[in-house]
Amino acid sequence: MVGQILGLIALWFGVGFAVIGIVGLLRFPDVYTRIHAAGKVSTLGLVGILVGAALLMPEATPRAIVLTLFAVVTLPVSSHAIASAAYQRGVRGKNYVRDDLSAVVETSAKSEHDGAT
Repeated sequence: MVGQILGLIALWFGVGFAVIGIVGLLRFPDVYTRIHAAGKVSTLGLVGILVGAALLMPEATPRAIVLTLFAVVTLPVSSHAIASAAYQRGVRGKNYVRDDLSAVVETSAKSEHDGAT
């Protein structure tokens, strides 16, 4: 009985974070804040759902553990890759205060250009 209650709480935790991520995708103004909402919240949402599934179905616990580890490793990396690709394509954020990556990108591009000649 306690395991079922904890499983349902974990499921609702995961679903709640998934809903927050959807609201973030709809409400945030630019691609970078949307990626942040989708990346962070989807990881927590999926982990909550997997923990709830593991508590409600003990026979699925090994699969839930493997999926949780896979999600925790790959979801942040994919969010970073999408944000990096958007930045390199010239997608600018809304209401930038400063751009710390511009100096890094310019230095990297210059060193690549100097090495190619």
